[in-house]
Amino acid sequence: MGDEVRPWGRFETLSESGSHKVKRIYVNPGSRLSYQRHEKRAEHWFIVSGLAKATHNGVESTLKAGDSIDIAIGDLHRIENIGTDLVVFIEVQTGTYFGEDDIERVEDDYSR
Repeated sequence: MGDEVRPWGRFETLSESGSHKVKRIYVNPGSRLSYQRHEKRAEHWFIVSGLAKATHNGVESTLKAGDSIDIAIGDLHRIENIGTDLVVFIEVQTGTYFGEDDIERVEDDYSR
């Protein structure tokens, strides 16, 4: 399935079906994903390594290895690497559609 490179790091798809998608996501130190929401999927993040700040519907929390967070359909969310090592997390998506075009970006450091 290969790596997908993004301005903040990269991800690889580990599993994909009509009911779910699983990604391993790598976030570079000092980088963050866009503040976004999805109309057709929920997400569960499980932190594998690194130190991250998650913003979920305006509430910030610090996440480390072993921590997880659930994001419902329509919730605003973002993850940021606040450490000096890569943040690696597993994202499990569930819902009815998993395309990259199901992203509504509210704020984006990379003007996408």
